[in-house]
Order: sequence, then structure tokens, then C-alpha cells
Amino acid sequence: MEVFVAQAQNALFGISTLAIVALGLAVVLGLLGVLNLAHGELVMIGAYCAYVAQINGWPYLAAVPLAIGVCGVLGYAVERWLVRPLYQRPFDTLVVTWGLSLLLRKCAEAMFGLGYKSLNEPIGGTVVLLGATYPRYRLVLIAVSVLVLGGLVLWYAKSRTGTRIKAMVGNPDLARALGIPVTRYASATFVVGTCLAGLAGVLIAPLVPVQPFMGLDHILMSFFVLVVGGLGSVGGLLTGSTVIGGANSVVSALSDSTGGYFSVLALAILFLWLKPRGIHAR
Repeated sequence: MEVFVAQAQNALFGISTLAIVALGLAVVLGLLGVLNLAHGELVMIGAYCAYVAQINGWPYLAAVPLAIGVCGVLGYAVERWLVRPLYQRPFDTLVVTWGLSLLLRKCAEAMFGLGYKSLNEPIGGTVVLLGATYPRYRLVLIAVSVLVLGGLVLWYAKSRTGTRIKAMVGNPDLARALGIPVTRYASATFVVGTCLAGLAGVLIAPLVPVQPFMGLDHILMSFFVLVVGGLGSVGGLLTGSTVIGGANSVVSALSDSTGGYFSVLALAILFLWLKPRGIHAR
């Protein structure tokens, strides 16, 4: 029984982590149609912001506004001068954001070196749930992921700005004719996506080795989530995170991490072949 509960907790943690990491990419790709290949590097920047906070003796929560500020400024600059002229040219946005990912990786390497950085968990200790012992920080991460995702969904569904963004996505020309500042909302949406990536990096930093190439795994896993779940809906994000995170957690427990990654890759290929628009196609 304890083994089953522990495995269920690990699966829930994997799903929550994937959802919060893929959320920024889902926002940008689902609403703007831009596949930001530098998304993983933005997660990496958030993780390094947490590292900077730790080595300077700041409270861990100080890393959150630091990461959001850095990623927000970077996201605004990227959208304004790189992505905005290429909204109708998806292949060009792929090339531009891929080049940006290489640049950000090299900048991190120049600033922090190639070595792995380990961070202390800001909330230590364990909690006993249903007879199984589980790290307290992982439970906090699960709760924060649920709150962030739920808050964003509620804001998008109920706020006036969310309604205008829906109009922008549905018919940008008509929205522009009605006086909605489409360009400004598109820029804000891109910035929100980059800030969410930075926040995800702060949250996962104590649980993974922080190094310049860490973004590669995260962009791949985030892409797999969207391939399986589909674009344009929260249901797609949650379904993709559940399928990918659950499969990775279960197979990794039964074999090893390589087996888990292989199972995730096989699932993504299968969905691209049989259901290319995902489970919840918009």
C-alpha cells in the first residue's frame, strides 16, 4: 500500500511539474501560434535566478520577482524586435527562437560555467501521507502549480482582458477594427508566457541540476505535452501532462529514467502519427 501511495505521489508530482513547465509554451503557442524554441532556456534563466538568490543569501522567494523581471524584459524585447515581424511566417519564428536559445545558452555558460549548480530546497523535511513519507517541498510545488494554473484559467475566462485576448485570437482583423489593441495584447501574451517559464525555473531549480543545457529536456518534454494534449485549451495541457508525466513516472519506476524517456518519445511519435492535433484539438 505504501509503495502504491508513494508512486501515486510521484506521478502527481511529475504531472504538476510538467504542467507548470509547459504552461508558458502553451500560452505562446496556443494563443499566438509561435513555437518558442527558447522556452527551455527561459526556464533555465529562472533556475539561475534562484541560484543567484541562494549564493547572495537572499530569501528564496526573492528569486520569483527576479526571474519574472528578467524573463519579462527579455520576452518584451524578443517579441518586439524578433517575433513581431514574423507572426505570419512560422518557420522563420522557429529559426529565430532556435538561434535565441543558442545565444542564451552560451550567455549562461559564459556567466556561470558549464558545471552543475545544486540548490538547497527552501522548504525541507518530509510529510507522512497515507503511510508514505514524501518531501514537503514537492507537495508545495504541486500546490503552487495548481494555484498558478487555476488562477490563470480563472483570469482568462472571467476578466475583460481575457475576453479581448479571445477576440484577438479568434479574429485579429475584426478585433483591430473594433478598437482592440491587438499588437499590445499579443506582446503582453508573449511576455506572460516568458514570465511563466521563468517562474517554472525557480520552482524546479532545487530539484534538478542547474546548468546551461538544462533547457533542452524541458523544451522537448513541454512539446511532447502539447503534442499529446493538443493546443488551445487547459484540458489539453492537463491531459498531455497527465499522459506524459504519468508514463514517464511509472516506466522510470519500473525500469530507469532512460526507459521513461523512451516511453515518452514513443508516445509522442504515436500521437503525431495517429492523432497529430492531440486529444483536445482546438
